[in-house]
Amino acid sequence: MSYPENTVQTPAPAIKPSGKPGRDALWGWLIGLLSGILGLAPWWITGATLPLQNLWATQVMPAQMPPALLPLSQYEATTIVALLTVGGALAGLAVRVWSPTRRRLAMWCAAAGVFAVHFTATVQSFSVLHEGLAPGTLSSLYFGGLLAGVIGSVIASFVAMLLIASPSHVKATIGFGLMAIPVTSWAVVWIASVVGFLNVPTAVPTVARWVPAVLVGCALAWCGLRPPRRAVAWALNILFLWLLPALFTAVQSVLGTRVLAGDIPEMLSRGREVFIRVLGPDGGALPTILLALAIGLVGVGVQEILSRRGSRQGASQ
Repeated sequence: MSYPENTVQTPAPAIKPSGKPGRDALWGWLIGLLSGILGLAPWWITGATLPLQNLWATQVMPAQMPPALLPLSQYEATTIVALLTVGGALAGLAVRVWSPTRRRLAMWCAAAGVFAVHFTATVQSFSVLHEGLAPGTLSSLYFGGLLAGVIGSVIASFVAMLLIASPSHVKATIGFGLMAIPVTSWAVVWIASVVGFLNVPTAVPTVARWVPAVLVGCALAWCGLRPPRRAVAWALNILFLWLLPALFTAVQSVLGTRVLAGDIPEMLSRGREVFIRVLGPDGGALPTILLALAIGLVGVGVQEILSRRGSRQGASQ
């Protein structure tokens, strides 16, 4: 069959993304704002009063401390990490579920929204802390250490958001594994804020120990093992489940000891000792790792069975 010589072959029109950029940007910004606020909400519902400070210039009662949008205190270091990083993770999850046409635009607008909340909370809280601290070298060291910790948490929040919002299963799974420990800490803070620290049920710490393993296991099951490169996400998630609890324990142990305050070499030495001890066989990491692997492998097996069953039914039809 021949075509007439004057037939003109017109190229197919390019498919343009639907939706308006302004709408995606606005929704991304709102998602970021709400996520950042929700991340800090467990602290805000307590009244958001700055914790008592060992280096405060005057002696005051807890109720007389000024309001602060972040619980700035060496005793709340891991809580600060959880409050800030969860905001970014929630924004990343929302963008992933939403899956807008202009994903990159929506993601960066969401990141800007989260950063706006974090920046406002950081400036307000450190302004209050700076005004109340007694002058001195130890106060400056304390202020700088807290500020460095908050900046690091904000960066970690941004990284978690980028990973979870990514269309890649591998990157998203890595993001989920990275956030398993902070999300669990965040949930515990919620419980303590609602019922009161002294009224927290005794079962909460026991349950909280296993929650990260369940979250990681579910993420691994969702990720799967095909193609083989997804094994990288499995390896990193297991590594996070082993290292992060030890890191959180070491940091809280060092910063929660007033005797070591200001003695940087001794603090580092103490932190290293605690970190190595928790990583060892007596640290209790092996059962949680095995649980995560078991959940992940069972999930992959179930998906494989369902996939084969669906293929057989399709072939029989």
